[in-house]
Amino acid sequence: MPNGIILLDKPKGLTSNGALQRVRKAFGAKSAGHVGTLDPMATGMLPICLDEATKVIAEIESGAKAYDFTVHLGARTDTGDAEGEVVETAAVPALDAGTIEAALARFRGVQQQVPPMYSALKRDGRPLYELARQGVEVERAARTIDIPRLELLESGADFLKLGCDCSKGTYIRVLGEDIARALGTVGHLTALRRTWVAPFRDMPMQALDAVLASAREGQGLLPPDTALAGLPESRLSSEQCRVLRHGQAVRSATTPPVEPGRRVRMYGPAGEFLGLAEARPEGWLQPRRLLLPDAC
Repeated sequence: MPNGIILLDKPKGLTSNGALQRVRKAFGAKSAGHVGTLDPMATGMLPICLDEATKVIAEIESGAKAYDFTVHLGARTDTGDAEGEVVETAAVPALDAGTIEAALARFRGVQQQVPPMYSALKRDGRPLYELARQGVEVERAARTIDIPRLELLESGADFLKLGCDCSKGTYIRVLGEDIARALGTVGHLTALRRTWVAPFRDMPMQALDAVLASAREGQGLLPPDTALAGLPESRLSSEQCRVLRHGQAVRSATTPPVEPGRRVRMYGPAGEFLGLAEARPEGWLQPRRLLLPDAC
C-alpha cells in the first residue's frame, strides 16, 4: 500500500476533499485523509495521509498553522471572503502604520472567537453552511484560540496583507472581518494562503501536477513517522514486535523513562516504524496505533 504523507500545495478553486480524492486515486490508496481543511479560494499546505499513514492524523491535526492573507476593506460579504455576496459597505478611514499596529495588537495571544455560519461545523447533524445558504443563522459558542504572531506585510488605501501563526480552530475569515471592524470599517478576505502546518514548518510543498506525476512512479511520499519527530522513541526487539501484534503492552528500553501518558514512537530491530504507544508507569508501552510492517 502507498503508506505515506504528501505535503500538497493545494491550488485555488479546488476543495480540500477534491484534492484528497485526486491524490488518493492517483496512488491507488484504499484510504486517505487530510490535516486541516482549506476553502476552495485558499491555497497552500494541505498534508494528505494515505492508507496506514492515516493513523497519525489524530496526532498532528491539533498543531499550529500559519497563513498569509489579504483583507479588502470597505465591503463585507456573507461568507467572509471574495466568493460571497456583498452585504455591507462602509467608508475606509485613513490608516497609518501606528493605527494598524494598534488594531493588530488586540488580536495577538489567547482569545475567544465565534465560528462563522459558513463553516463545516454541525448543528443537529447539519453543516452550518447549509443553514447559512438558507438564510438561517444560529447561535455559535465561542472557542478559545491563540494567535502568537500577527503582522502587517503590506498595506494600501483599501487593503491589508497580513501574516499570522495560529492555533487549531482559528478562522482566518473571521479574523479578517474582526480586524476590519477594529479599524473602523468592514472587510472580507480576497486571498488566503497556508504557508505551513506543524510539524512540517520547514518542509517543501508539492504542486498537484507534480504529485499526480510522481504517483505513477510510486514516489513523492514522506514516511508516516515524519509527522512525529517531536515524540520520544523506543527500539523494540523481534519478540516485542510479536507481542505488539496481539495488542499487548511491552516494556520500554527508553532512557530516561518516558513520562506516563505521553505518546511514544516505536521502531523494530531494523529501524522499521511500528506505530504509536502510550507510556505507562514502570516503563511499559501500551500500543495505541499500530503500523506493523510485514517483516515484524
